[in-house]
Amino acid sequence: MSTSESAVPTTASPTATVEGLVDLELPGHTISRHVYGHFSEHLGRCIYGGFFVGADSEVPNEDGIRLDVVEALKALDIPNLRWPGGCFADDYHWKDGIGPRDQRPTMVNSHWGDVVEDNSFGTHEFMHLCELLGTEPYVSANVGSGTVKEASDWVQYLTRGDDSPMAALRRANGREEPWRVRFWGLGNEPWGCGGRMSAEAYGELARTFGTYSRDMGTNELYRIAAGAANADYRWTEVLMKALGRRLGGAEDPGFGNGAFQAISFHCYTVAGSWEEKGSATQFDLEQYYATVLQAQRIEEVLAGHARVMDVYDPAGEIGLVLDEWGTWFDVEPGTNPGFLFQQNSLRDALVASLHFDAFHRHADRLVMANIAQTVNVLQAMLLTDEESGALVLTPSYHVFEMNKGHHDAANLTVHLRGDLPTRTLPDVRGLGGHGPAGHGLHERGPAELTTVSVSASRKDGRALFSATNLDAEAPVTLRLALRGTTGGRPTARLLTADAPQAHNTPQRLDAVVPRDHGDGVRLEGGPGAQTLVLELPPHSFATVELPLP
Repeated sequence: MSTSESAVPTTASPTATVEGLVDLELPGHTISRHVYGHFSEHLGRCIYGGFFVGADSEVPNEDGIRLDVVEALKALDIPNLRWPGGCFADDYHWKDGIGPRDQRPTMVNSHWGDVVEDNSFGTHEFMHLCELLGTEPYVSANVGSGTVKEASDWVQYLTRGDDSPMAALRRANGREEPWRVRFWGLGNEPWGCGGRMSAEAYGELARTFGTYSRDMGTNELYRIAAGAANADYRWTEVLMKALGRRLGGAEDPGFGNGAFQAISFHCYTVAGSWEEKGSATQFDLEQYYATVLQAQRIEEVLAGHARVMDVYDPAGEIGLVLDEWGTWFDVEPGTNPGFLFQQNSLRDALVASLHFDAFHRHADRLVMANIAQTVNVLQAMLLTDEESGALVLTPSYHVFEMNKGHHDAANLTVHLRGDLPTRTLPDVRGLGGHGPAGHGLHERGPAELTTVSVSASRKDGRALFSATNLDAEAPVTLRLALRGTTGGRPTARLLTADAPQAHNTPQRLDAVVPRDHGDGVRLEGGPGAQTLVLELPPHSFATVELPLP
């Protein structure tokens, strides 16, 4: 089937109008800026060749850290960066990555490409990268093959300021003052590459590792237990019980209390089978719709984990973290299968916008999310070209940039009314692929895709609306009745292209970039009865900024 053909029948009007209501004076939960977090693993060319080129590289760098990458990410105001993994974290022994670079031992990256690494990018390099980015580090400790003492020593090395053994070792390696590290991961995917454990076995380990990963001085850790794959809600329940939580929120005194403050889960968008995930750029409309449908199901998975946590923690004290998400397609032809390098099209951008809308709606429980991954791997923000040295900003990058105004803003509930435009997909697979079997959603069969998604927030005297039209052929007009206050003149930006397969390359860096959409937005009505009208072309994402009094 060609990219212009579709086996997907439509129930969407070619001139659909979607109506809704937003009360600008009823702010909800704060959208944590950390749901716009990032992930950098020793995988393929994410670290080496992506973030880190070495001090002797001709590419402009600061002590080996690639500066154009830093500047591009600073423009996103990235709030946190997860490292060193991923599966790599449970093979990583941090002491191999400190001291003079030419004296560090090599290691085999058995998870990703079976390549030998020289450990030239380690703790000091990562913390320096975070300082250059102005972002918070999220460090994942080795639970799978490491020891409790190794994790405890790493915390001390990073954050202790006195003359303790690890603080003295840090000073000997050139860093006088301790760093501030808040986010501390207790392993990664223990159900799989992190040890193939049961939930109960990992729960015991998480309590132990969390207990010995201590706060040092004024540095307080926010410990994140490694959670479920996809919709494995039982894993989340077991970890809530490991904290001593009972039904209704009661606690067993002293039993696991404070061992960790959040529980994570991973959920990728895999529209094909695990063996044949499909191409990142060569896909037809049926594959396009199947992908965005899978992405839309993140709403259901978030709600499922949140419901389990609500039963044991009605006060919302334990955070939910989605620290790996994004599209996962087949690698680009001719590249190392273990490097997970894929291109990034407009379809990926719309997957991102759908996720962010869901994140905003679950701001009461979701405290962090991390796109996989930041550079050169899976749904990357940036691609570095080995031949030309060019830096490519992907369509996904632009969604992150356009949505910056939602960081730490108050969520505004968007009530969409009436029958929403849909596409009926005759035969799609259930959510799953990454993780143990049996933790997906839905069996293969027909499914209905709602083709419009909207979220909104307010902060600092303005409201920001994000809207996505997933229909690949039909435009939509969005009409939102505004209540509570009177808005000023709106401004809009639009991200789209001629086709969902469009993507940026070193030869064409601007195939998919945001553009002014002033002609596509307007306010109708007077004070107290305004309507925000936004025109959305097919396969597009838009943001509208509305000044508030």
